[in-house]
Amino acid sequence: MRSRTMATVGAAALALSALLPGASASASPPATTSSAATTSSVAAPAVRAAAPDIPLANVKAHLSQLQTIATSNGGNRAHGRPGFRASIDFVKGKLDAAGFQTAVQSFSYNGATGYNLIADWPGGDVNNTLMVGAHLDSVTAGPGINDNGSGSAANLEVALAVAREGYKPARHLRFGWWGAEELGLIGSTHYVETLPSAERSKIKGYLNFDMVGSPNPGYFAYDGDGSSGGGGPAGSAEIERVLRAHFATINVPVEDTAFDGRSDYGPFIDYGIAAGGLFTGAEGRKTSAQAQKWGGQAGVAYDRCYHARCDTTTNINDPALDRNADAIAYTVWTLAGGTQVLDEPRAAANRAAA
Repeated sequence: MRSRTMATVGAAALALSALLPGASASASPPATTSSAATTSSVAAPAVRAAAPDIPLANVKAHLSQLQTIATSNGGNRAHGRPGFRASIDFVKGKLDAAGFQTAVQSFSYNGATGYNLIADWPGGDVNNTLMVGAHLDSVTAGPGINDNGSGSAANLEVALAVAREGYKPARHLRFGWWGAEELGLIGSTHYVETLPSAERSKIKGYLNFDMVGSPNPGYFAYDGDGSSGGGGPAGSAEIERVLRAHFATINVPVEDTAFDGRSDYGPFIDYGIAAGGLFTGAEGRKTSAQAQKWGGQAGVAYDRCYHARCDTTTNINDPALDRNADAIAYTVWTLAGGTQVLDEPRAAANRAAA
């Protein structure tokens, strides 16, 4: 997450109905799941899709890989450094093997080449795309495991769960891992601004996950409905409602956090795209009321290693990471709708492999 704030909400509006699966009049049936996501030649029955539990061990394994990459490349995964390109290659390899259609987009900033990774799950209504994103770069001072390995790894595991579950969403699903966020949202801004307007208009919702494993965590959702002032473009309130609904089922209270321009939702809301996401806190300090509500230490930063060398794999709160990863899956499955393959032998094998 970047430190400096910037201007936020764009004025354009999108209809709330665009967030709902199948809302587009031109919606077409979901395409057949890619061969990498299906292991049986016999058609299995489909059932209404329910979000899977996201294995915490898998998310932490991704974080360990990102730590290893940083350690092997000067201690960081920053823009223009070899550790960032190695991070892109690691995530891309996982997604390619799972059957995603991936593309690496390059851009130039501060005399160095940066990269975004875009991954599309085949099928779904491309005129009603739901996008899920996280920045993959760290600052130069450290490996960036909470900021933002945590959001990047959680999104990666949710994407892999899409493949494992044989998920056939009604909406088209797209994931993005952004470069140079720490230098001013450079990668995500490049992506949004260079999309042809006709393609940009197909993105009806954007979910952003930046720092979801802070060691002294808060539980925050971006204020899509404007209940704390501001709010997001039309449709953002529905995203916030779904995000909060998951935490209600596990009796974890959620507070609002503002669209203050510190993360990659910024360029999306500037173009009127509905947005939302989760955040467990950065350099701000947990209040006594929050500590009473969530546990942890009052008067201490949510992440004492924010933008520091100590943002390593030891700088993660497991329950927060687990809860947020499950919330990401719940929100993707709820907003994207659709079905998944009912194939218990395959599902059992996938669970065993996980």
